[in-house]
Amino acid sequence: MDDAERERGPWHRNLIVLWFCTFVAGMAFSEIMPFLSLFVSQLGDFTKAQVTFYSGLAFAADYAISAISAPLWGIIADKKGRKIMLLRASFGMAVAMGLMGLVTNVWQLIALRALQGVFAGFISNAQALVASQAPRKYSGRALSTLITGAVSGQLFGPVIGGFLAQLFSIRNTFFITAGLLLVAFLLSLFFVQEHFKPVEHHRNPGDSRNPLAAFQNPRLIIMMLCSTAIVQFGNASIAPIISLYVRELMHYKGPITVVAGIIAALPGISNIFSAPRLGRYGDHHGSGKVLLFGYIFAVIMYFPQGIVTSVVALGILRFAIGISDGALYPEIQTVLTKNTPVNLTSTIFSYNQSFQAIGNMLGALLGGLVAGWFNYNAVFIMTALLLLINLVLILWLVPGIWKTGDRVAS
Repeated sequence: MDDAERERGPWHRNLIVLWFCTFVAGMAFSEIMPFLSLFVSQLGDFTKAQVTFYSGLAFAADYAISAISAPLWGIIADKKGRKIMLLRASFGMAVAMGLMGLVTNVWQLIALRALQGVFAGFISNAQALVASQAPRKYSGRALSTLITGAVSGQLFGPVIGGFLAQLFSIRNTFFITAGLLLVAFLLSLFFVQEHFKPVEHHRNPGDSRNPLAAFQNPRLIIMMLCSTAIVQFGNASIAPIISLYVRELMHYKGPITVVAGIIAALPGISNIFSAPRLGRYGDHHGSGKVLLFGYIFAVIMYFPQGIVTSVVALGILRFAIGISDGALYPEIQTVLTKNTPVNLTSTIFSYNQSFQAIGNMLGALLGGLVAGWFNYNAVFIMTALLLLINLVLILWLVPGIWKTGDRVAS
């Protein structure tokens, strides 16, 4: 599909509908995520180390299974279409979330988190659908705008979930989450349009069986996928301990779930405003420049979070992290889109989701372990160091990306 066909297609309408759907999905997930560790602590008489370990395991179970299943769903999406994947993901996860509200021990919770991972991929498939339909000259702006849907949903989710947990119980948020995912299912079913035409692949006897052979710059693709894992590792390592860190900074007094929800939501506020603007800048001046800014800013903002002594200071720094997320997530995906053949769009986004899941899994596990071995502040310092290493590796292995960030020569 060339740009003229894309201009005439339903990409703009789909972008609007999927923005709202990813907003709903983001809100559904984030309603419970900041308090999952507190929920784990209610499922048994655990020590501090046990709570952080089981919390990390509960977070990781979803992503471990998702890392395996995502590439398989991506291959099916490239053959059958992306809309059916949106329906599969939203309905399946709604069922899994609803069942989580009925668990009576931590192992049931972990098992259902793993089941959720089988059906994961709503947001990544929405991104793949928009990337496959939007004109290339608008791809950075379209993907950045779409990501603000998920992020703004994640902004409201923790605050709403925090008040629900305070007024009723954390369990109620699971049932609300299931309902919101059913809303995303219905919106996708009736309002998203996709005129999907599968691309026929005719393999010649001399064709390479290397899955990276179709890409002009395989090293760039591998580096961007690994960057997705590392960036997500940073955020996932924080998620299992953020509410526990807030509880410690508040000296175990006050409306902890409400404050934890607000702290968890703060990066979303800055992300909403920064991501579209950074996306437009990347379209005009090169995605690589935005990536460079995002990494440097993230490293600078993560280090102080490990030494704060008040929730106010933590909140300010978490707010700033949203700006770096607005630079990193969309631009990594934009670079992948601009360096990927159209017929492999869902495949590369599914691999990106798989690497994101790997980052989530390892981040949740190691974040919980590091917090148990040392303290909560060590997790933030570890994240800053990993992002710094990631930056150095990109500068070394793919130096041309900083010139334009679009089609980078091998």
